[in-house]
Amino acid sequence: MASSAVHLVRLARWGVTLARRRALVGVENDPNAPAALRQLVRVARLAALTSKKGPRDYADAFRAIGPAAIKLGQSLATRPDLVGDDAANNLLSLQDSLPPVPFAQIKAAIESSFGQPIEKMFAEIDPDPVGAASIAQVHKGVTTCGRKVAIKVLRPGIREKFARDITTYEWAAAHVEAMGGEASRLRPRLTIANFKRWTNSELDLRREAASASELAEQMAGVPGYRIPAVDWDRTNGRVMTIEWIDGIKISRIDELQARGHNLPALAEKLVISFLTQAISAGFFHADMHQGNLFVEDDGTIVAIDFGIMGRIDLRARQWLAEILYGLTTGNYQRVAEIHFEAQYVPSYHSVGEFATALRAVGEPMRGKPVKELSVGQMLDGLFAITRDFDMQTQPHLLLLQKTMVMVEGIATQLNPDINMWDTAAPYVRSWIRDELGPEAALAERIKQDTETLLRLPGLIRRLEEKYPPKGGAPETPPLPDIKLITDKREGRGWFGYAVAIAAGAVGVWGATALGWIG
Repeated sequence: MASSAVHLVRLARWGVTLARRRALVGVENDPNAPAALRQLVRVARLAALTSKKGPRDYADAFRAIGPAAIKLGQSLATRPDLVGDDAANNLLSLQDSLPPVPFAQIKAAIESSFGQPIEKMFAEIDPDPVGAASIAQVHKGVTTCGRKVAIKVLRPGIREKFARDITTYEWAAAHVEAMGGEASRLRPRLTIANFKRWTNSELDLRREAASASELAEQMAGVPGYRIPAVDWDRTNGRVMTIEWIDGIKISRIDELQARGHNLPALAEKLVISFLTQAISAGFFHADMHQGNLFVEDDGTIVAIDFGIMGRIDLRARQWLAEILYGLTTGNYQRVAEIHFEAQYVPSYHSVGEFATALRAVGEPMRGKPVKELSVGQMLDGLFAITRDFDMQTQPHLLLLQKTMVMVEGIATQLNPDINMWDTAAPYVRSWIRDELGPEAALAERIKQDTETLLRLPGLIRRLEEKYPPKGGAPETPPLPDIKLITDKREGRGWFGYAVAIAAGAVGVWGATALGWIG
């Protein structure tokens, strides 16, 4: 565990790097930020000999700090409530790319992780990577069985670098949150905890492979969307081998049109596939940017890169579906009630007032295409009212929000006239009918009651173990309550008791010497 001095030195170095690019000016000017934090970032700016005036380049600042900071910056791009709209928008441009590691090191990493020569697994590997990110790089290869594959390999030493930096993020977040006020409401410690969980998942390529496999099962019945097959025999914690995809990146609009693809149909398919993952399965690809989506010749959308996944339990999905449907239909009262039922808004606030605030955000959106007003703008509006109603941050919903904005951006490029609400509403309405209708409610009640009945025998057995029946021995009589010397509740420590015992011993010895005690 690093000492506080080590954390302070790292933070000072990072603070100066951020200050040189004016990435801390927003914090310094924010009246809601704790005064102590504003003073610290001011010191960092003065140490960097930088004025407040001038462009603020948040993305370049995080890129300059290092790989873990790049990932943190991408994570903070989902938190306009925490870093501000300007910073969040700038961080969205933060590309996760670094110079590649020499192939000799990659080959050595593959061979050491599998404990055998690379030739026994792969007939050929292109030494030039198709992608080099902060955590891993990807090479195209052919297995000894003749299958074309993508081979993802962790950068040497990357786990240790991330572990070191994250401990400092945790230390800093704990101190900022302890400042109270707005810093406490925004829960920076929870933000870093979720970031740590996501990066730990990305740093174990077996877990990424497992996520791909699970998502493939969940989406098996969805036409026009699929996940590449994992080669488990050539996958471990540091290397993942997956089916190679021959397709067009979904961002290459001209190529898609040249191949005769129906772009509005692709946009709708993308939106429905995301809703299927998030609402039906409760397990969704949370990094659906343009570089991670391909279109095959038959129009099938193929997703890659499953390092960041989101998961939402059934009750939260039911709330989410009702919120989305309520916003699309203008039922702001029900949307407000759900926020109180889910305890997203403290009960001392007014449901009616919250419904009015939601109406102010939702009404301008209805019936308009994304090119005029967007889901992203609506979410920004929702963030703006969270402070007024003391809503604590919900990280699982923030990850969902980030993905919704990504999906919306891609869908808009494919079809500028798409209306996300109109596209989503039929699916959400159908899911609500299936999951929250009378038949579903009755089935769920029967399921819960049956599970409760099945647990009763075990509960009775545990009660009997805790309170066994009386045996043949007589019941133990009440015993006096004796104060133990180890009981510090009386205000005495070991030293006091030692003095008392010594004094008692001297008294007994003296009484014996005087003949008072035989």
